[in-house]
Amino acid sequence: MPSPTISHLICTTALVVLIFILPLFYNIAVDHIRVDMVCRELREIADYVSNTIANLYFLVNSTYVFDVSLQKELVYLPSNVENFIYVLKIGVKDGYASNVTAYLKERPSVEAVAWLIPGLKVDSEKSFVESCGRIVVVGCYRNNSGVFVWIGYG
Repeated sequence: MPSPTISHLICTTALVVLIFILPLFYNIAVDHIRVDMVCRELREIADYVSNTIANLYFLVNSTYVFDVSLQKELVYLPSNVENFIYVLKIGVKDGYASNVTAYLKERPSVEAVAWLIPGLKVDSEKSFVESCGRIVVVGCYRNNSGVFVWIGYG
């Protein structure tokens, strides 16, 4: 009668393996859900900044004055995302501002991108900020060399 003993041993081993393996898969699934939530929140933040920059551009471009500058405080910007510090960066492509990227400082692969209106230049000294509880301001100014956008602390 070795059959019940072997059967019991196999079932006990399978149960022990399940007890140790199941939490691993559970943690992986929870991490994927958390990353998805963070990406959605970063997407909202990037869209908010991109829309604000676009609105400032339309206001600056609607006047005939050459030297004009506007800035807006980002009131609805959270200080962190799921207890992570994030970075806002204005991306540059071929010398022009192309997008706003929001990504986690600890995990740069978790990011969201919102596109900007073509033709904007970036003030290279003020092209990114970290979320740290400080007031963040975006600005747009026009001079003889073009329309520039920037992001910085207020």
